[in-house]
Amino acid sequence: MKRALPRTLAGVALALFGASPASAQDAPRGHPIDDATVVAECSRCHVQDEQGRLSRISWLRKTPEGWQTSLQRMVALHGVSVSPEAARRIVRYLAHEQGLAPEELRPGLFEVERWPWTRIDYRYEGDSEVEETCLTCHSMGRVITQRRTTEEWGLLLATHRALYPLVDFQAFRRASGDGEHPMDVAIEHLGEAFPLETPEWSAWSATMRSPRLAGDWALTGYEPGKGAIHGRVQVAANPADPDAFTTRTSYVYAESGTRVERSGQALLYTGFQWRGRSNAGQDSELREVMLVERDLQTISGRWFRGDYDEFGPDVTLRRIGSGLLVTAVHPKALARGVTSTVTVHGANLEGLGDDLDFGTGVTVQSIQGRTASSLSVTLSVAPEARVGLRDLHSAGGVLEQAVVIHDGVDRIEVTPRAGMARAGGANFPKGYETFEAWGYDDGSDGEAGTDDDLVLGRVDATWRLEEYAATFGDDDIGFVGRILEDGTFEPSLDGPNPARSGNRNNVGDVWVVATHTDSGGRRLSARAHLVVTVPLYMRFNPWPAPGDERPVGGQP
Repeated sequence: MKRALPRTLAGVALALFGASPASAQDAPRGHPIDDATVVAECSRCHVQDEQGRLSRISWLRKTPEGWQTSLQRMVALHGVSVSPEAARRIVRYLAHEQGLAPEELRPGLFEVERWPWTRIDYRYEGDSEVEETCLTCHSMGRVITQRRTTEEWGLLLATHRALYPLVDFQAFRRASGDGEHPMDVAIEHLGEAFPLETPEWSAWSATMRSPRLAGDWALTGYEPGKGAIHGRVQVAANPADPDAFTTRTSYVYAESGTRVERSGQALLYTGFQWRGRSNAGQDSELREVMLVERDLQTISGRWFRGDYDEFGPDVTLRRIGSGLLVTAVHPKALARGVTSTVTVHGANLEGLGDDLDFGTGVTVQSIQGRTASSLSVTLSVAPEARVGLRDLHSAGGVLEQAVVIHDGVDRIEVTPRAGMARAGGANFPKGYETFEAWGYDDGSDGEAGTDDDLVLGRVDATWRLEEYAATFGDDDIGFVGRILEDGTFEPSLDGPNPARSGNRNNVGDVWVVATHTDSGGRRLSARAHLVVTVPLYMRFNPWPAPGDERPVGGQP
């Protein structure tokens, strides 16, 4: 029989501490904790019972970032003193023993991979009222990357109310008091939607192990503002630690030809969560957050700077074996009636030759510059070739949608269509936004926005700002910032500006306009709306590690 949900903080606390959850017939068992470091450092506040369970901690499951944030909060708000070594040990143990299964984490990858908000297309399919309650302060990604008992969800909301008292008026409680408060609805829903015990975690924790990832991996990726990247990652195992790896990465930006060499190290949490850091010289560190697929043949995720999360590429690594592997063709868009040179990327390409087949109307004229990881191919596209996506067939198999045949760029669009940047640089960090111009072929029906439209990828463009007239005498364009040659918007300094009327901050609205000139001299333009707002005054986890700007525990 379902127990009545406690409706007060005292009731929630009593449900957890007044009686052992294990004594209730329908309560989760909780996770016994047998790591000496965790017990020694945490049991000073979290009481250990006769079954080895620590209060609060044993009834939670989180990502490495989630456990790291909890530890940071203990240090910052409760005066906990813990060495960096012990902190890393605590995060590793809890993320491994009380983590998430791949199926549980996948919907919330945007949270741990630090996606810019303009790229997040996640829609919560649960209770919309609960979503509204949580979204008042943070993304649903913060919620769906945790698992708790109902009592623990209640205590989490109680913690919110203690740390952020205004949340009662903003989201948690109704002013009139009529009906259930939003916080009560949220506790009950979250306890059912994201419980501590799930079939996914039971199955994954039974088979979880340290995967064998050592070897060579083919790298493909894409970085906004810079385009596609292709290369190779060498992963070496650490004999002393089965979950630790070192990496040597080499890749090239396909459009500019810029080559990058990186070296790094990584830890694997919960048997599939890759967390690493790599460097290509001074001030070039990237954090690596990736997911290892169950078949151990693919690793994918995002690399980002950390100081400015909006900068960095999406990446996919594919294991290189003894056979031929084709990963990408660049450029992907090929015009009808034109002879073009493309680069085929992959691994073990030495034997790839005349059997390359791009379909009817596309002829391989010659192959040059052959290496193990790439070859240069001259293709002739017949004027009558059918437009559309084409697969590349070869002795190594099929690369689906390898190229797209088109009959010209009919229009361009600017992405994101609605962007946001934050003034900064004086007292708080800037928040950048990167725009790109993408070309489109309207397809056989000649109409834009229909199902047969063809995406042609990034096109060259010049950039400018125009005033977004929202009020009389609007002058935002003179103060909010500037657009760089690559489409990156750099906001102005934060703080009141005495040069503006009313001593206002450097915020406002502008249009970001891109203009593309095609091979025939025709000019195509498109624009996007950009809001430049105030700095991010407080991050959800603002607590730094003592004596170090990096977070404690977590990533190596």
